[in-house]
Amino acid sequence: MPRSRLTWPLLAAALLPTLASAAQPGLWDTYAQLHEHTWVDLTHAFDKDTPHWKGFEPMQRQTLYTVDKDGFQVELYSHVGQWGTHVDPPLHFHKGLRSVDQIEVKEQFLPLVVFDIHQQVAKNPDYVLSLADVKAWEAKHGPVPKGAFAALRTDWSKRWPDQAKMQNLDAKGVAHYPGWSKEALAYLYETRKITASGHETTDTDPGLATSKDDYSLESYILGTNHYQIELLDNLDKVPEAGALAVVSFPKIAQGTGFPARVFAILP
Repeated sequence: MPRSRLTWPLLAAALLPTLASAAQPGLWDTYAQLHEHTWVDLTHAFDKDTPHWKGFEPMQRQTLYTVDKDGFQVELYSHVGQWGTHVDPPLHFHKGLRSVDQIEVKEQFLPLVVFDIHQQVAKNPDYVLSLADVKAWEAKHGPVPKGAFAALRTDWSKRWPDQAKMQNLDAKGVAHYPGWSKEALAYLYETRKITASGHETTDTDPGLATSKDDYSLESYILGTNHYQIELLDNLDKVPEAGALAVVSFPKIAQGTGFPARVFAILP
């Protein structure tokens, strides 16, 4: 019998697992694995009563068509871009820098780093994340990964949706809420090369600064041509390290901000 009749069946049997594996779309297995993990929504639902920056008008909502009358429901929404959990692109503060539609999709799927200062904030609402806090995180978890989304947990989101509690004004009208420090942000963006950052409050800067209309820290972040997310939720339900963040928002041409949907996939 010719040798080929003996070797081809053996060769085919050896190749079958490889051929079967090659026929499977590789990332579907990854999807199945991720789907078994816990997913946490980091986004507030928003409406006309949503807490917002002091200079914004409330959201308007008008029903144009109804199912009963027209066979379908359509509503008209009117609100500023910085409404609810939202994205601030660089163009929000700096002419010529990137708008919402210019943020690459690879910048929206990121390692999630959570800096937890909620205990300090419970004692002092004016507390800001320090460089020492960041270094303490790294001593525990290792270097902040390049390209990460850095989130600041303060548990301020538990005050939602009470505008007065979110602003936390004293008798003189000065706001008291936590924020970032310039040293921590500079280290994260310039040394660790993170992609973006986010927080639970209405501003990057602490309340004492915003009461003086000083938004220098937000200006710093956006000035590096990176984006940020404000008014995050549920950071108390995700670990400090090991999770992934998905940050999505509409692709508005030359958009200066818009409500976002952010969620975490836990390890």
